[in-house]
Amino acid sequence: MKELEILFEQYTKQKPESIYELPSSGSNRRYFRIYGSGISLIGAKGLDVDENIAFMEIAKHFKLKGLPVPQVLCASQDNMFYLQEDLGDITLFNTIQQGRETSNFSPDEVAILKKTIATLPKLQFEGGKGLDYNICFPQPEFDERNVWFDCNYFKYCFLKTTGIEFSEIKLHDDLTKMSADLLEGGNEETFMYRDFQARNVMLVNGNPYFIDFQGGRKGPLYYDLASF
Repeated sequence: MKELEILFEQYTKQKPESIYELPSSGSNRRYFRIYGSGISLIGAKGLDVDENIAFMEIAKHFKLKGLPVPQVLCASQDNMFYLQEDLGDITLFNTIQQGRETSNFSPDEVAILKKTIATLPKLQFEGGKGLDYNICFPQPEFDERNVWFDCNYFKYCFLKTTGIEFSEIKLHDDLTKMSADLLEGGNEETFMYRDFQARNVMLVNGNPYFIDFQGGRKGPLYYDLASF
């Protein structure tokens, strides 16, 4: 944490009063909340420099477009560590817990879900305009390989674990058709979030803000809605 403490002191001109690690979300990135006098920032440590750069550059581009994402404030020279705006602790995932667990969503839950979905196209279209996709990680564009990565993940990590009997040949035929439909017409200049899910939506004063889009790239816009 020493590197993040140094970044915090350089940016705020004060030593941190406390720092603690936030719960992991299953990635190799580690996040810390750092408190100073009257200020709270989020420090991040990422093991993959290219992935860190992708997040920081996309966030900078989105912020210039006025999109609801955290502002990246500064980074270490090796881009292994960076500080960003603290959006708090309220996630969409936790906010809709009652609806998730009962499949009966309250009017308030439905309203925030609609608000989130209505905001997504701003990232896809406005965020996609003028974005240098060459900085995207691990590649600039969603392609057939990505489709089959997802299809194989579904097949081996979900379907085969259920014990359901299925035809390998018919499944392959269906997935091949789906892949062709997904990639038909190529990808427009739209940003595909790639990991659009309720855990990656923070609520600030009741408004959705988006995080963890470092895996985004040029791709079909309907992928994100299906993913969500």
